[in-house]
Amino acid sequence: MSDTLWLIVPAAGQGKRMGADKPKQYLNIAEQPILKHTLQRLHAAFPDAHLVLCLDRDDQWFRSEWVPFRHWQRVKGGQERMESVLNALLAIPANDNDVVMVHDVARPCITPADLHALYRAASEHPEGALLAMPVADTMKRANAEQHSMVTEPRAGLWHALTPQGFHYALLRCALEQAVHANRVVTDEASAVEALGKAPKLVSGRRDNLKVTHPDDLALAAAIMASQAAQSSERSA
Repeated sequence: MSDTLWLIVPAAGQGKRMGADKPKQYLNIAEQPILKHTLQRLHAAFPDAHLVLCLDRDDQWFRSEWVPFRHWQRVKGGQERMESVLNALLAIPANDNDVVMVHDVARPCITPADLHALYRAASEHPEGALLAMPVADTMKRANAEQHSMVTEPRAGLWHALTPQGFHYALLRCALEQAVHANRVVTDEASAVEALGKAPKLVSGRRDNLKVTHPDDLALAAAIMASQAAQSSERSA
């Protein structure tokens, strides 16, 4: 495994689908902002990792006291996620073989077990790895009018989750190639796949929710309360 683990958390998005008066990462769950919950989860699993937090230049809500990491830095976020991640990669003194894990700030329910499983896979698999979940629902292909046109076979389909982890040199090359080709990628794995690589899918928990819509806040709160209760039962 590499000497240094880098955790990149893109947090420059505006979260407009939430319809709130601030970016979604600053909305509260159990009286704490989502961003703080997410960073606490990452720190609990990897207290010695180096955090790179991608924030909007004009961010007026962020508070440095929410960051539990000893080693961390702030970098300028981009218009797209891929720009934020590339800015982070260019700002750190990483070795080519260091593992870089990128995690959505809006996934505060991530568990230590999934984080460690992804880190092991990303360290051992030269083409990287991502947490993912096999598709369980029937998948429909819609037309422009949102009419269901065909049912897609779900065999072999997975929902991509985060974190996604890669060796530094591979991820930087993949994102630089995407920028050069003027191709917007929505996750790191798709940039790596465009190089002809095949990242490993690591089956993750279904409660690794991404907070996107207003009703996700209550769902995330319920998930986190359930996780806390299960943890208390195991330690009792």
